Amino acid sequence: MAFEIICRPVLGDNYAVLIHCPLTGKTAAIDAASETAYDGVLAETGWRIDMILITHHHGDHTDGIGALKQRFGAEVIGPEGERDKIVGLDRTVGGGERIALGAQNLEIIDTPGHTLGHIAYFDPAGKNLFSADALFSLGCGRMFEGTPGPMWAGLEKLRDLPDETEVYCGHEYSAANAKFALSVDPDNPALVARAAEIARLRADNKPTVPFNLGIDKAANPFLRADDPALAARMGLAGANPGDVFGAIRKAKDNF
Repeated sequence: MAFEIICRPVLGDNYAVLIHCPLTGKTAAIDAASETAYDGVLAETGWRIDMILITHHHGDHTDGIGALKQRFGAEVIGPEGERDKIVGLDRTVGGGERIALGAQNLEIIDTPGHTLGHIAYFDPAGKNLFSADALFSLGCGRMFEGTPGPMWAGLEKLRDLPDETEVYCGHEYSAANAKFALSVDPDNPALVARAAEIARLRADNKPTVPFNLGIDKAANPFLRADDPALAARMGLAGANPGDVFGAIRKAKDNF
């Protein structure tokens, strides 16, 4: 039986995500933005948080760990590469490992770059990806700690997931990402269509998350750094995809 997933906006542009196993009643939170981030959903559903799955050390993803852990007795799991930066971890994991949530497993994918130890969680049975700040709709996280090559390699791992995968990312940045993407890839019909969809959703005050990975693969310039046409547009025809990715990321930083 598939996970039940609820995604709600918090802290302005963050998303709070809960994953629930209906067979066992076990529930996991993706990150811990604040002590109260999940209160509305928990009140509606009667769920309790059994596990907190941390993706990276930034405060808007970890500030609620202590309070939620004390309140629910939840096990806190996070990236091995950031064990010294996250207070309250009970267990650490890295790429290639699996963790059990109730009757199903989640796979760990290393996605360094936004932070050096950033990880994502993938639900292979239900085709759901919890990417936090590694991958956004039409974008990716700002490269605060990493370098282009490893970050591109992590995004390639996410791109290799099935097209039908639904992506639950950490922030509602889609409209801003669409404006930048169109500035570097204006003739991409998949991007033009996705940007128009995002504009309609945001005009109606509706979320753009979750989003379909297959559509994003065709539209997101950060997932297309190995496309020769996009490399040429960046003035880097024939360049290594990691270098093209780095140029796209720098252009977004300055946009």
